[in-house]
Amino acid sequence: MSDSNLMPSTDKWKFTGTHLFSIVLALSLIFAVYSTAGFNNALLAMVGVMIGLTLVLGNFGFTGGWVAWIKSRDGRGLRAQMMILGLASIIFYPILAQGSLFGTDVRGFVSPIGIAPIIGSFIFGIGMQFGGCCASGALSWAGAGSARVFITLIGFIVGSVWGAYDIEFWRSLPGIRVSLTNEFGIVGGLSVTLLICAGVALATLILEKKRHGKILSYRDEQVNSLGWRRLISGPWPIIAVILLLVLANFLTLYLAGRPWGVTSAFVLWGSKTLTMAGADLSGWYYWQNPAALERSVFFDVTSVMNFGIFAGSFVAAIMMRTFKPDWNISTKMILVSIIGGLMLGYGARIANGCNIGAFFSGVSSASLSGWVWFVFAFCGNIFGWFIRRKLNF
Repeated sequence: MSDSNLMPSTDKWKFTGTHLFSIVLALSLIFAVYSTAGFNNALLAMVGVMIGLTLVLGNFGFTGGWVAWIKSRDGRGLRAQMMILGLASIIFYPILAQGSLFGTDVRGFVSPIGIAPIIGSFIFGIGMQFGGCCASGALSWAGAGSARVFITLIGFIVGSVWGAYDIEFWRSLPGIRVSLTNEFGIVGGLSVTLLICAGVALATLILEKKRHGKILSYRDEQVNSLGWRRLISGPWPIIAVILLLVLANFLTLYLAGRPWGVTSAFVLWGSKTLTMAGADLSGWYYWQNPAALERSVFFDVTSVMNFGIFAGSFVAAIMMRTFKPDWNISTKMILVSIIGGLMLGYGARIANGCNIGAFFSGVSSASLSGWVWFVFAFCGNIFGWFIRRKLNF
Protein backbone atom coordinates (compact mmCIF):
# COMPACT_ATOMS: atom_id res chain seq x y z
CA MET A 1 0.00 0.00 0.00
CA SER A 2 2.99 2.27 0.21
CA ASP A 3 4.69 4.37 -2.46
CA SER A 4 7.93 2.73 -1.40
CA ASN A 5 8.83 -0.57 0.24
CA LEU A 6 10.38 0.22 3.60
CA MET A 7 10.07 -2.63 6.08
CA PRO A 8 11.70 -2.51 9.52
CA SER A 9 14.82 -4.45 10.33
CA THR A 10 14.22 -7.63 12.32
CA ASP A 11 17.49 -7.19 14.25
CA LYS A 12 17.44 -6.34 17.94
CA TRP A 13 16.39 -2.70 18.28
CA LYS A 14 18.31 -0.25 20.47
CA PHE A 15 18.39 3.51 20.83
CA THR A 16 21.49 5.07 19.25
CA GLY A 17 23.02 8.46 18.61
CA THR A 18 21.49 8.44 15.14
CA HIS A 19 18.02 8.13 16.64
CA LEU A 20 18.78 11.04 18.97
CA PHE A 21 20.06 13.13 16.06
CA SER A 22 16.88 12.60 14.04
CA ILE A 23 14.67 13.55 16.98
CA VAL A 24 16.75 16.64 17.78
CA LEU A 25 16.54 17.65 14.11
CA ALA A 26 12.73 17.46 14.17
CA LEU A 27 12.55 19.38 17.45
CA SER A 28 14.93 22.01 16.05
CA LEU A 29 12.61 22.53 13.10
CA ILE A 30 9.64 23.05 15.42
CA PHE A 31 11.61 25.49 17.58
CA ALA A 32 12.80 27.43 14.50
CA VAL A 33 9.22 27.76 13.28
CA TYR A 34 8.09 28.85 16.74
CA SER A 35 10.84 31.47 16.98
CA THR A 36 10.05 32.88 13.54
CA ALA A 37 6.30 32.50 13.02
CA GLY A 38 4.81 31.76 16.44
CA PHE A 39 3.12 29.00 18.38
CA ASN A 40 0.33 28.20 15.92
CA ASN A 41 2.68 27.47 13.03
CA ALA A 42 4.91 25.44 15.35
CA LEU A 43 1.89 23.29 16.17
CA LEU A 44 1.26 22.84 12.44
CA ALA A 45 4.87 21.73 12.03
CA MET A 46 4.21 19.16 14.77
CA VAL A 47 1.15 17.95 12.87
CA GLY A 48 3.40 17.56 9.84
CA VAL A 49 5.86 15.49 11.86
CA MET A 50 2.96 13.27 12.96
CA ILE A 51 1.91 12.81 9.33
CA GLY A 52 5.46 11.88 8.28
CA LEU A 53 5.74 9.33 11.07
CA THR A 54 2.35 7.88 10.16
CA LEU A 55 3.02 7.56 6.43
CA VAL A 56 6.40 5.87 6.86
CA LEU A 57 5.82 3.80 10.01
CA GLY A 58 2.42 2.85 8.59
CA ASN A 59 4.02 2.03 5.21
CA PHE A 60 1.14 3.92 3.61
CA GLY A 61 0.86 5.85 0.37
CA PHE A 62 -1.85 6.77 -2.11
CA THR A 63 0.20 5.82 -5.17
CA GLY A 64 1.10 2.42 -3.72
CA GLY A 65 -2.56 1.59 -3.14
CA TRP A 66 -3.50 2.57 -6.68
CA VAL A 67 -0.60 0.66 -8.22
CA ALA A 68 -1.46 -2.46 -6.21
CA TRP A 69 -5.00 -2.35 -7.58
CA ILE A 70 -4.01 -1.69 -11.18
CA LYS A 71 -1.25 -4.30 -11.15
CA SER A 72 -2.78 -7.16 -9.18
CA ARG A 73 -6.31 -6.18 -8.06
CA ASP A 74 -5.08 -5.79 -4.48
CA GLY A 75 -7.70 -3.41 -3.12
CA ARG A 76 -6.46 -3.02 0.45
CA GLY A 77 -4.92 0.38 -0.17
CA LEU A 78 -7.98 1.71 -1.97
CA ARG A 79 -10.29 0.46 0.78
CA ALA A 80 -8.14 2.17 3.40
CA GLN A 81 -8.37 5.40 1.43
CA MET A 82 -12.14 5.11 1.22
CA MET A 83 -12.29 4.62 4.99
CA ILE A 84 -10.16 7.73 5.48
CA LEU A 85 -12.44 9.76 3.21
CA GLY A 86 -15.62 8.44 4.79
CA LEU A 87 -14.53 9.10 8.36
CA ALA A 88 -13.13 12.55 7.55
CA SER A 89 -16.34 13.49 5.74
CA ILE A 90 -18.48 12.45 8.72
CA ILE A 91 -16.43 14.81 10.89
CA PHE A 92 -15.89 17.67 8.42
CA TYR A 93 -19.29 18.13 6.76
CA PRO A 94 -21.20 19.51 9.78
CA ILE A 95 -18.20 21.60 10.90
CA LEU A 96 -17.72 23.22 7.50
CA ALA A 97 -21.46 23.80 7.11
CA GLN A 98 -21.38 25.69 10.41
CA GLY A 99 -18.24 27.58 9.37
CA SER A 100 -16.46 27.46 12.72
CA LEU A 101 -14.56 25.03 14.92
CA PHE A 102 -14.05 25.83 18.62
CA GLY A 103 -14.54 29.50 17.77
CA THR A 104 -12.15 29.49 14.81
CA ASP A 105 -13.50 30.36 11.36
CA VAL A 106 -12.93 27.48 8.96
CA ARG A 107 -13.49 26.89 5.26
CA GLY A 108 -13.22 23.89 3.01
CA PHE A 109 -11.63 23.28 -0.36
CA VAL A 110 -14.48 23.51 -2.88
CA SER A 111 -12.78 23.74 -6.26
CA PRO A 112 -14.42 24.19 -9.67
CA ILE A 113 -15.11 21.32 -12.03
CA GLY A 114 -13.99 22.09 -15.57
CA ILE A 115 -11.52 21.41 -18.35
CA ALA A 116 -8.44 22.54 -16.39
CA PRO A 117 -8.89 20.29 -13.34
CA ILE A 118 -9.83 17.32 -15.53
CA ILE A 119 -6.69 17.68 -17.65
CA GLY A 120 -4.58 18.49 -14.61
CA SER A 121 -5.71 15.48 -12.59
CA PHE A 122 -5.12 13.18 -15.56
CA ILE A 123 -1.59 14.56 -15.99
CA PHE A 124 -1.03 14.18 -12.24
CA GLY A 125 -2.11 10.54 -12.46
CA ILE A 126 0.44 9.81 -15.17
CA GLY A 127 3.04 11.61 -13.07
CA MET A 128 2.27 9.34 -10.11
CA GLN A 129 3.30 6.37 -12.21
CA PHE A 130 6.40 7.97 -13.72
CA GLY A 131 7.54 9.68 -10.53
CA GLY A 132 6.73 6.77 -8.23
CA CYS A 133 4.81 8.86 -5.72
CA CYS A 134 2.07 11.39 -5.06
CA ALA A 135 2.35 14.76 -3.28
CA SER A 136 2.41 13.44 0.29
CA GLY A 137 4.55 10.52 -0.88
CA ALA A 138 7.10 12.85 -2.47
CA LEU A 139 7.73 14.37 0.95
CA SER A 140 7.52 11.22 3.06
CA TRP A 141 9.62 8.89 0.91
CA ALA A 142 12.19 11.55 0.06
CA GLY A 143 12.47 12.25 3.78
CA ALA A 144 12.75 8.51 4.42
CA GLY A 145 15.78 8.29 2.13
CA SER A 146 14.50 7.43 -1.34
CA ALA A 147 16.99 9.02 -3.73
CA ARG A 148 14.72 8.39 -6.69
CA VAL A 149 11.75 10.14 -5.05
CA PHE A 150 14.01 13.03 -4.03
CA ILE A 151 14.72 13.54 -7.74
CA THR A 152 10.99 13.39 -8.41
CA LEU A 153 10.46 16.03 -5.72
CA ILE A 154 12.84 18.41 -7.48
CA GLY A 155 10.88 17.93 -10.71
CA PHE A 156 7.66 18.38 -8.71
CA ILE A 157 8.79 21.82 -7.52
CA VAL A 158 9.85 22.89 -11.02
CA GLY A 159 6.57 21.64 -12.50
CA SER A 160 4.61 23.52 -9.85
CA VAL A 161 6.31 26.79 -10.78
CA TRP A 162 5.68 26.07 -14.46
CA GLY A 163 2.01 25.54 -13.70
CA ALA A 164 1.87 28.79 -11.73
CA TYR A 165 3.40 30.62 -14.70
CA ASP A 166 0.60 29.31 -16.97
CA ILE A 167 -2.19 29.54 -14.42
CA GLU A 168 -3.89 32.63 -15.89
CA PHE A 169 -4.82 30.68 -19.02
CA TRP A 170 -6.13 27.66 -17.12
CA ARG A 171 -8.19 29.76 -14.72
CA SER A 172 -9.77 31.60 -17.66
CA LEU A 173 -11.45 28.36 -18.74
CA PRO A 174 -15.03 27.74 -17.55
CA GLY A 175 -15.73 25.78 -14.40
CA ILE A 176 -18.47 25.26 -11.85
CA ARG A 177 -18.20 24.75 -8.09
CA VAL A 178 -20.49 22.10 -6.65
CA SER A 179 -20.80 21.57 -2.91
CA LEU A 180 -22.67 18.41 -2.00
CA THR A 181 -23.90 19.92 1.26
CA ASN A 182 -25.22 22.99 -0.55
CA GLU A 183 -27.00 20.80 -3.09
CA PHE A 184 -28.36 18.07 -0.81
CA GLY A 185 -27.87 19.29 2.77
CA ILE A 186 -25.48 17.82 5.30
CA VAL A 187 -27.21 14.45 5.57
CA GLY A 188 -27.87 14.15 1.84
CA GLY A 189 -24.38 15.24 0.83
CA LEU A 190 -22.75 12.94 3.36
CA SER A 191 -24.92 10.06 2.14
CA VAL A 192 -23.72 10.62 -1.43
CA THR A 193 -20.09 10.59 -0.32
CA LEU A 194 -20.45 7.51 1.88
CA LEU A 195 -22.27 5.66 -0.91
CA ILE A 196 -19.42 6.43 -3.32
CA CYS A 197 -16.84 5.29 -0.75
CA ALA A 198 -18.82 2.10 -0.12
CA GLY A 199 -19.25 1.50 -3.85
CA VAL A 200 -15.52 1.78 -4.52
CA ALA A 201 -14.72 -0.47 -1.57
CA LEU A 202 -17.30 -3.05 -2.65
CA ALA A 203 -15.95 -3.09 -6.20
CA THR A 204 -12.44 -3.78 -4.90
CA LEU A 205 -13.75 -6.63 -2.72
CA ILE A 206 -15.59 -8.30 -5.60
CA LEU A 207 -12.76 -8.03 -8.13
CA GLU A 208 -10.08 -8.87 -5.55
CA LYS A 209 -11.86 -12.09 -4.62
CA LYS A 210 -12.30 -12.91 -8.29
CA ARG A 211 -8.56 -12.47 -8.92
CA HIS A 212 -7.15 -14.05 -5.73
CA GLY A 213 -9.94 -16.38 -4.69
CA LYS A 214 -10.17 -14.61 -1.31
CA ILE A 215 -10.24 -11.20 0.34
CA LEU A 216 -6.68 -10.16 1.13
CA SER A 217 -5.90 -9.48 4.79
CA TYR A 218 -4.11 -6.48 6.28
CA ARG A 219 -2.38 -8.79 8.74
CA ASP A 220 1.16 -10.04 8.20
CA GLU A 221 3.07 -12.73 10.05
CA GLN A 222 6.12 -10.52 10.47
CA VAL A 223 3.97 -7.78 11.97
CA ASN A 224 2.49 -10.19 14.50
CA SER A 225 5.94 -11.14 15.76
CA LEU A 226 7.18 -7.62 16.41
CA GLY A 227 5.39 -6.99 19.74
CA TRP A 228 6.13 -3.65 21.40
CA ARG A 229 8.74 -2.81 18.75
CA ARG A 230 5.93 -2.14 16.31
CA LEU A 231 5.21 1.20 17.97
CA ILE A 232 8.69 2.62 17.40
CA SER A 233 9.85 0.78 14.30
CA GLY A 234 6.59 -0.10 12.49
CA PRO A 235 4.73 -1.10 10.54
CA TRP A 236 1.75 0.45 12.31
CA PRO A 237 -1.66 -1.23 11.86
CA ILE A 238 -3.82 0.21 9.11
CA ILE A 239 -6.55 1.32 11.53
CA ALA A 240 -3.98 3.49 13.33
CA VAL A 241 -2.90 5.03 10.00
CA ILE A 242 -6.51 5.80 9.07
CA LEU A 243 -7.32 7.43 12.41
CA LEU A 244 -4.09 9.42 12.58
CA LEU A 245 -4.43 10.84 9.05
CA VAL A 246 -8.01 11.90 9.74
CA LEU A 247 -6.89 13.43 13.05
CA ALA A 248 -4.07 15.27 11.27
CA ASN A 249 -6.50 16.83 8.79
CA PHE A 250 -8.86 17.76 11.63
CA LEU A 251 -6.04 19.47 13.52
CA THR A 252 -4.99 21.27 10.33
CA LEU A 253 -8.55 22.51 9.85
CA TYR A 254 -8.57 23.92 13.37
CA LEU A 255 -5.08 25.43 13.39
CA ALA A 256 -4.97 26.72 9.79
CA GLY A 257 -8.67 27.44 9.28
CA ARG A 258 -8.72 25.15 6.23
CA PRO A 259 -7.89 21.50 5.46
CA TRP A 260 -4.54 19.90 4.70
CA GLY A 261 -2.80 20.79 1.43
CA VAL A 262 0.68 20.17 0.06
CA THR A 263 1.53 21.54 -3.36
CA SER A 264 1.07 25.31 -2.95
CA ALA A 265 4.27 25.24 -0.89
CA PHE A 266 6.17 23.77 -3.84
CA VAL A 267 5.18 26.79 -5.93
CA LEU A 268 6.36 29.08 -3.15
CA TRP A 269 9.72 27.32 -2.74
CA GLY A 270 10.42 27.35 -6.45
CA SER A 271 9.28 30.94 -6.88
CA LYS A 272 11.38 32.17 -3.97
CA THR A 273 14.37 30.41 -5.51
CA LEU A 274 13.76 32.28 -8.77
CA THR A 275 13.47 35.63 -6.99
CA MET A 276 16.72 34.99 -5.11
CA ALA A 277 18.31 34.30 -8.49
CA GLY A 278 17.15 37.74 -9.67
CA ALA A 279 13.90 36.90 -11.48
CA ASP A 280 10.99 39.35 -11.29
CA LEU A 281 7.68 37.54 -10.75
CA SER A 282 5.59 40.65 -10.13
CA GLY A 283 3.90 40.25 -13.51
CA TRP A 284 2.74 36.69 -12.85
CA TYR A 285 -1.00 36.27 -12.43
CA TYR A 286 -0.36 33.71 -9.67
CA TRP A 287 1.64 36.23 -7.63
CA GLN A 288 -0.77 39.16 -7.73
CA ASN A 289 -0.31 39.22 -3.97
CA PRO A 290 3.45 38.79 -3.49
CA ALA A 291 3.41 38.92 0.32
CA ALA A 292 4.38 35.26 0.71
CA LEU A 293 7.43 35.78 -1.51
CA GLU A 294 8.70 38.58 0.71
CA ARG A 295 8.72 36.83 4.09
CA SER A 296 10.06 33.62 5.63
CA VAL A 297 8.59 30.34 4.43
CA PHE A 298 7.94 29.57 8.11
CA PHE A 299 4.95 31.96 7.89
CA ASP A 300 3.42 29.73 5.20
CA VAL A 301 1.36 27.04 6.94
CA THR A 302 1.65 24.57 4.05
CA SER A 303 5.42 24.92 4.02
CA VAL A 304 5.85 24.32 7.74
CA MET A 305 3.64 21.24 7.51
CA ASN A 306 5.65 19.95 4.55
CA PHE A 307 8.90 20.50 6.44
CA GLY A 308 7.36 18.61 9.35
CA ILE A 309 6.35 15.70 7.10
CA PHE A 310 9.87 15.52 5.74
CA ALA A 311 11.38 15.59 9.25
CA GLY A 312 8.90 13.06 10.64
CA SER A 313 9.61 10.71 7.76
CA PHE A 314 13.33 11.00 8.42
CA VAL A 315 12.80 10.11 12.10
CA ALA A 316 10.61 7.15 11.12
CA ALA A 317 13.16 5.80 8.63
CA ILE A 318 15.89 6.09 11.25
CA MET A 319 13.72 4.24 13.75
CA MET A 320 13.08 1.51 11.17
CA ARG A 321 16.78 1.51 10.20
CA THR A 322 15.86 1.83 6.54
CA PHE A 323 17.41 5.24 5.85
CA LYS A 324 19.97 4.15 3.26
CA PRO A 325 19.85 6.48 0.24
CA ASP A 326 21.08 4.75 -2.89
CA TRP A 327 22.22 7.23 -5.54
CA ASN A 328 23.17 4.50 -7.98
CA ILE A 329 20.30 5.42 -10.29
CA SER A 330 20.36 4.90 -14.04
CA THR A 331 20.19 7.89 -16.35
CA LYS A 332 16.94 6.51 -17.72
CA MET A 333 15.34 6.39 -14.28
CA ILE A 334 16.58 9.89 -13.43
CA LEU A 335 14.95 11.19 -16.61
CA VAL A 336 11.71 9.31 -15.95
CA SER A 337 11.61 10.61 -12.35
CA ILE A 338 12.14 14.21 -13.46
CA ILE A 339 9.42 13.91 -16.11
CA GLY A 340 7.12 12.36 -13.53
CA GLY A 341 7.84 15.19 -11.10
CA LEU A 342 7.17 17.82 -13.76
CA MET A 343 3.82 16.19 -14.53
CA LEU A 344 2.94 15.96 -10.85
CA GLY A 345 3.73 19.62 -10.25
CA TYR A 346 2.09 20.99 -13.39
CA GLY A 347 -0.94 18.74 -13.06
CA ALA A 348 -1.51 19.61 -9.42
CA ARG A 349 -1.31 23.33 -10.09
CA ILE A 350 -3.86 23.44 -12.89
CA ALA A 351 -6.10 20.87 -11.14
CA ASN A 352 -6.28 23.04 -7.98
CA GLY A 353 -4.49 20.45 -5.89
CA CYS A 354 -3.13 16.95 -5.51
CA ASN A 355 -4.16 13.70 -3.86
CA ILE A 356 -4.28 15.62 -0.56
CA GLY A 357 -5.64 19.09 -1.31
CA ALA A 358 -7.91 18.16 -4.23
CA PHE A 359 -8.83 14.57 -3.30
CA PHE A 360 -8.60 13.92 0.45
CA SER A 361 -9.42 17.47 1.58
CA GLY A 362 -11.68 18.13 -1.40
CA VAL A 363 -13.93 15.14 -0.75
CA SER A 364 -13.85 15.93 2.99
CA SER A 365 -15.02 19.45 2.14
CA ALA A 366 -18.09 18.12 0.29
CA SER A 367 -16.66 19.24 -3.04
CA LEU A 368 -17.82 17.17 -6.00
CA SER A 369 -14.54 18.17 -7.66
CA GLY A 370 -12.74 15.78 -5.28
CA TRP A 371 -14.46 12.78 -6.85
CA VAL A 372 -13.95 14.14 -10.38
CA TRP A 373 -10.24 14.52 -9.53
CA PHE A 374 -10.15 10.90 -8.31
CA VAL A 375 -11.73 9.52 -11.49
CA PHE A 376 -9.41 11.31 -13.91
CA ALA A 377 -6.27 10.89 -11.79
CA PHE A 378 -7.00 7.17 -11.57
CA CYS A 379 -7.46 7.03 -15.34
CA GLY A 380 -4.12 8.82 -15.65
CA ASN A 381 -2.55 6.16 -13.43
CA ILE A 382 -3.89 3.38 -15.64
CA PHE A 383 -2.58 5.15 -18.76
CA GLY A 384 0.78 5.78 -17.06
CA TRP A 385 1.01 2.15 -15.99
CA PHE A 386 0.37 1.05 -19.58
CA ILE A 387 3.12 3.37 -20.87
CA ARG A 388 5.54 2.14 -18.19
CA ARG A 389 5.01 -1.45 -19.26
CA LYS A 390 5.33 -0.66 -22.96
CA LEU A 391 8.56 1.28 -22.47
CA ASN A 392 9.85 -1.13 -19.81
CA PHE A 393 10.80 1.30 -17.07
